[in-house]
Amino acid sequence: MTSDTRNKIGVGLFMLTLAFLAGTIIVALRSGPESPADPDDPAKVARGNAVYDRHCASCHGVRLEGQPNWQDKLPTGRMPAPPHDASGHTWHHPDSVLFGITKLGLIPGKYAPPKYESDMPAFAAALNDEQIWAVLAYIKSSWPSDIRKAQYEMTRERDRR
Repeated sequence: MTSDTRNKIGVGLFMLTLAFLAGTIIVALRSGPESPADPDDPAKVARGNAVYDRHCASCHGVRLEGQPNWQDKLPTGRMPAPPHDASGHTWHHPDSVLFGITKLGLIPGKYAPPKYESDMPAFAAALNDEQIWAVLAYIKSSWPSDIRKAQYEMTRERDRR
């Protein structure tokens, strides 16, 4: 084998390695970190179901259906608990917002309009972060694939900012 042939092989292997590394980096950047609220993790979904049943179902419904007439104000002027199934608006929010609302409550000016009053309590004292992420995984596991995909893309877009 001539030195010219060895040089061509070496350059070819170098270029192949460079292309592989570039592809790997592009895939890693596009996929980004997975959400801690993974609806495809059966163990997390099961934990979330148990936590949801204990802390959330009394307001948001055993089947995630929300309170009756959830889009109409209560006599107090507050809104009923919305559904977390596909019929509600939960999936219209990225994971970070859902986590924040669950942990801190509907903070006016941050997660709700200024001066907004809500019956949604903050769960920071009752649930740890892992439990909150598990509840969100359970909720997301009930959504059809098209809604899960839309919410996933929204979460990815929010996380890029």
